[in-house]
Amino acid sequence: MRSLKLALVISALGVCATCAAQQSKIFDWQPANDEKVRMDPANYYAAQTYRPVASGGNIHVDITAERPVTVFMTDAMSWELALQHPENIPSLRTSCTQEHVVQTTYVCNLPGVPMTLVVHDERRNPEGAAFAGFAAVLRPEERADHALETGVDAARIGERLAERRFFAPNDVHIQYYRWDCVQNCIQPEFQWMQQLKEKYDLTSFLKVYGGFVADHDQTQVSIKIKAPVPMAVAILPSNVANQLHARPDALESALGNSSCQQRGVENTNFQCVFNVSDGPQSLIVVPEDTANVPHKKKSEIEMQVVKCVANCQLIETSQKSAATGDAAKPN
Repeated sequence: MRSLKLALVISALGVCATCAAQQSKIFDWQPANDEKVRMDPANYYAAQTYRPVASGGNIHVDITAERPVTVFMTDAMSWELALQHPENIPSLRTSCTQEHVVQTTYVCNLPGVPMTLVVHDERRNPEGAAFAGFAAVLRPEERADHALETGVDAARIGERLAERRFFAPNDVHIQYYRWDCVQNCIQPEFQWMQQLKEKYDLTSFLKVYGGFVADHDQTQVSIKIKAPVPMAVAILPSNVANQLHARPDALESALGNSSCQQRGVENTNFQCVFNVSDGPQSLIVVPEDTANVPHKKKSEIEMQVVKCVANCQLIETSQKSAATGDAAKPN
């Protein structure tokens, strides 16, 4: 075992890293839902609205069109307002604009606000109007859900395909992707668990708290103490700690062999790491100067241990694999 100071943020989150033998998760873009729309010249189509986190996000979409289209992102609220005055749509503020698209993988880094993906048929409206309506979804059964999602009345998105006549149809296929785990997706889950918490009347006697056994290699332990006098705090093998009441003279030797200890501390928080092979461990606490212990003073001690709470069998499997690999290595 060895002493280790961990970042405080890890303690705050209540999680820890998995054991060294475990492989990290691998993420990639994976196909999600798709949709097909039919457009006449100058039609617009409001595709999916993205709602990234405050720090932003990114998207990945495959778009295929029979005739060239322009693809862009625009603020979702601005798009909804523009729908009330469609003649203003061409003046919308846009980002990640790609023109003359027939086949492309469309990517865009988004700000931390809802953004709508819009497709515009680049062909000129034969009637000469600046705005020529909306495209129609080729699968009519999806139109109602799409209308609810985008906040647009279904009648404004387009009539049912069977009821609408296209004089120059342009079929567009939109394939959405999601960022998802593709390898090593099921991982052990860890959580800080309180092992002990006590506030007691300070005495000159050695206190021993036993019963801790690491359930996986690189198990993290956090000890917090607050006392009115300098204290010695350490984690020792339980067989050693249990002998100290009968042999108080062996305390200094035991502390000297411990790499998880703090001497002369009154208010501190420190961390250590243990392996399964270390066996049962005990926490000991004692004043450095047992001859001068103030009366009616309180001392506080707290100990937390990281334990596996889900998918724990993967730890044993990975550790066995690592041990087998080590045994196979030549000297």
